[in-house]
Amino acid sequence: MKITLKDGKIIEAESGISAADLAKAISENLLRNAVCVKIDGQLKDLTEIIGKDCLFEVVTFDDDDGKNVYRHTASHVLAQAVKSIFPTVKLAIGPAIDNGFYYDFDFVTKINTEDLEKIQAEMNKIIKANLPIEKFTVSKTDAAKGAKKAGADYKLELINGLPDGSEVTFYRQGDFIEMCRGPHLSSTGKIKAFKLTGIAGAYWRGDEKNKMLTRIYGTAFTKKADMDEYLNMLEEAKKRDHNKLGRELEIFMTDENIGQGLPLLMPKGAKILQILQRFVEDEEERRGYLLTKTPLMAKNNLYKISGHWYHYKDKMFVLGNEETDDEIFALRPMTCPFQYSIYNNGLKSYRDLPKRYAETATLFRNEASGEMHGLIRVRQFTLSDGHIVCAPEQLEEEFKEVMDLIYYLLDCLGLTDGVSFRFSRYDKNDKEKYIDDPIAWERAESVLKNIIDGMGIKYTEAIGEAAFYGPKLDIQYKNVHGKEDTIITVQIDFAMAEKFEMSYIDENGDKKTPYIIHRSSIGCYERTLAMLIEKYAGALPLWMCPEHVRVMSLTDRTADNVKEIKKRLNREGILASLDIRNEKIGYKIREAQLEKIPYMVIIGDKEAENGVISVRSRSGGDLGTSTLDDFITEIKKTIQSKAVKN
Repeated sequence: MKITLKDGKIIEAESGISAADLAKAISENLLRNAVCVKIDGQLKDLTEIIGKDCLFEVVTFDDDDGKNVYRHTASHVLAQAVKSIFPTVKLAIGPAIDNGFYYDFDFVTKINTEDLEKIQAEMNKIIKANLPIEKFTVSKTDAAKGAKKAGADYKLELINGLPDGSEVTFYRQGDFIEMCRGPHLSSTGKIKAFKLTGIAGAYWRGDEKNKMLTRIYGTAFTKKADMDEYLNMLEEAKKRDHNKLGRELEIFMTDENIGQGLPLLMPKGAKILQILQRFVEDEEERRGYLLTKTPLMAKNNLYKISGHWYHYKDKMFVLGNEETDDEIFALRPMTCPFQYSIYNNGLKSYRDLPKRYAETATLFRNEASGEMHGLIRVRQFTLSDGHIVCAPEQLEEEFKEVMDLIYYLLDCLGLTDGVSFRFSRYDKNDKEKYIDDPIAWERAESVLKNIIDGMGIKYTEAIGEAAFYGPKLDIQYKNVHGKEDTIITVQIDFAMAEKFEMSYIDENGDKKTPYIIHRSSIGCYERTLAMLIEKYAGALPLWMCPEHVRVMSLTDRTADNVKEIKKRLNREGILASLDIRNEKIGYKIREAQLEKIPYMVIIGDKEAENGVISVRSRSGGDLGTSTLDDFITEIKKTIQSKAVKN
């Protein structure tokens, strides 16, 4: 029997591997790095191939599937340890996630971060014991009886959600038994390095109507050195986390009396967004976009025409009672239906197309409380929204122009290198979420795929991530914690023009239905701001800073000079503030550096006498003296260049 392995995977074998040859392969330690295996594309426990004739593929920790299995096993060890220390705890779920794992618990008595140390010690005992992890199955009926008898309410709910007659898979490690479909490592001793990283609250099944559980996070690796490197990266990420840094820099804040997902942009944050907004609107205008300004709400009639009422209502803030009120309104979740109404105001011919509408739009989406996070996921946000109504033959060129605008803006922000692309397609089995028109979906997806393939864009595909009315190209960006979020989308819409009876007269005098491209150019301003804070650790490039220069007096004698310099800088369009407090200059400089101010201008008696300024930068330290005119020329040149290097 010939078995050839490369990088842990069988690349050549005669049909069927005998149990004897497989045992020989194992005895020769060929599977020493295996986490689990794949048979016919399905993940299986290592123990499931012993004694069988089968062709399999080795899955190691280097594979994404291998990492998930390894870390999911670690979550079971966590659950066993917690159950051992806190016998009254109720177990919920414990999946692997990007870079780690978590487990949700319902504790009788609240725990805190100090408890993690003893939980981790108990996990070490379980790992050292090298307990075999064994799989077994029981009927749904027996599983439900066992869960009910044990008071395992969360497991019982999951079991009851399974189809009747199904079998339920369990795993046993020592005296601990956990419901799970697997696969898992063959024993607890296979876990070589792990660390519990934090505690948070989480609603059961992500629903804010359910009970708040305690979520314990952790990570696991096959080598301690790799784990230490990751933990160091995590510490750096915490320093850059916009939810922490943005508050410290007084860019934004929240107030529990205002509500979750409703951040308050403080003067610095509001100024940054104003700078970005003016930049985007000016650039869009240069590229032929027409600015619109539409209402923040509309009657539900509008959303019924668009389909949002039937496909998106649970994400909308509805005003009124459908059973008792004559008119029902809703805060807008997007601007498309409004801009379609503007398009329909007057007959259009092919000579009028394309029509490019853009709007800096305040939008509202009823996100679940458990999903709120800083500026990244909010309930009210500002979007650089836009819609292009065009003839079919204009579609590809307009799509390319949209991408050219997006690339330009991302380049000016310094975010180009960090983005990835996702082709979001519909799920033909999800009749509730998507318009049920398979032929139209196939045509729209084919059109979008041909365009992005022709542009040479490298992308992944995601079934079930399309908008309910059409496929889209999502531009993705990872935050400092490695979580990927969509920052910009471009969508091809095959349904809305017909729903809103949008049309144009072609060159033959015939009435035709146009195509629509939904697009954002810079995305959600709040989310983009969060990404910028994290990328630059709060030290934003000069052109987008809310404060360019802080002018400081060295003594009270130069206070008047400082005031005049500030006025001059402001007149030149440079955002300057002054610091004439009776404090030591070292204290003033440190404070400005902590606030990430790009430049500090210091005026003492010598500078005032010689008509010069002393300049410091946040990155280069003391830059020596300069004339005010030369300083203004250089700083304006840097701002106008949109340079992203600090």
